[in-house]
Amino acid sequence: MKLDVLLGLQWGDEGKGKVVDFLTPHYDVIARFQGGPNAGHSLEFNGVKHVLHIIPSGIFHPEKINIIGNGVVIDPIVFKKEIEALKAKKTDMKHLYISRKAHLILPTHRLLDAASEASKGKSKIGSTLKGIGPAYRDKTGRNGLRVGDLFTSDFRTRYRELLDQHLSLLKSYGDPPDYQKEEEEWFESLSVLRSFTAIDSEYAINQYLAGNKSILAEGAQGTMLDIDFGSYPFVTSSNTVCAGACTGLGVAPSRIGEVFGIVKAYCTRVGSGPFPTELLDATGELLRERGSEYGATTGRPRRCGWLDLPALKYSVMINGVTSLIMTKADVLSGFDRIKVCTHYKINGEVTDRIPFDVNAEITPVYKEMKGWRDDISCNASYDSLPAALKDYISFIEQETGVPFKIISVSPDREKTIIRSE
Repeated sequence: MKLDVLLGLQWGDEGKGKVVDFLTPHYDVIARFQGGPNAGHSLEFNGVKHVLHIIPSGIFHPEKINIIGNGVVIDPIVFKKEIEALKAKKTDMKHLYISRKAHLILPTHRLLDAASEASKGKSKIGSTLKGIGPAYRDKTGRNGLRVGDLFTSDFRTRYRELLDQHLSLLKSYGDPPDYQKEEEEWFESLSVLRSFTAIDSEYAINQYLAGNKSILAEGAQGTMLDIDFGSYPFVTSSNTVCAGACTGLGVAPSRIGEVFGIVKAYCTRVGSGPFPTELLDATGELLRERGSEYGATTGRPRRCGWLDLPALKYSVMINGVTSLIMTKADVLSGFDRIKVCTHYKINGEVTDRIPFDVNAEITPVYKEMKGWRDDISCNASYDSLPAALKDYISFIEQETGVPFKIISVSPDREKTIIRSE
């Protein structure tokens, strides 16, 4: 049995939550492998929108096993609020398990995040200020606290040692802000975290595979935000690419099966950083309003633009994508003409490669295609889609060399087309 991976191929916000929820009936286990409360995975069914930050998007299927992997960083306060929201909706969470090796976000991690971002001035990276970067920094600095530490007798002592380090560092930014109230809330929230079963997830995942259990690994953010391969330094602090599933869950590369890559029909980005196809005009604003492009975690308006093929092909290459999934195709309905960036023009040279220099002045080279005006939200089959949309899909397939298997035509879980072979 192989482990399948689902991840975003752009700058996040591609609609991973909906797709994971849609695919969950085909799997026994859903496992989140990186990121933290900086992620916002939105799902919609029965007319109700749900937003998850830490918990895997398979949680609404009570018979399925959901695992928060070792590559995830957990804020106990956010986790508690998420659990309470799910309980209010009578969600069964008896099969939710948490890796002992997942790291904890402390209140001072968030303070450090805010202080570091503020100190950058105009060079801000657009952090969500959730403490993600400082938490991963403590992880790689071998100072972090993990879920398994919650069950040790010296947890308070170790917490205090790390807190003192954080306070010392905060002083370098000025007078440390008050943290006691949030610290009290943080310790209260630990009881919720402790109430769930902590497991050695790497053993569990591999035992499930050995027992022929099907597993879907759920990624957060997007490929172009990867700490190694994204538009550094305007990136997140984890490996968002397929390889991150190996380190974030403890599986060998040889155990990876299908790699599902999700791509919006257009592009969006939250925060700072290069965005070659960004539209700073009425078209960009129209995409934002039609697509409700506001961050599920921060509420910030997303930057919008046409599809970027050089970035998409790069993501397909890095991840070894075997199947593409298109979301928000319905948002492009109503445009007479749509554009696709096929190349970049940099210093007078045309290329389809991502430049190393994030400050490079890029002029996108566009291919213009016919649009469609049909409302596709009620289409139930691929054949019934407008010819122009199918041409658009075929063009992307030809450019990437990877087929589209799923087309989402509305936020609701039922409004999803599985393309037959």
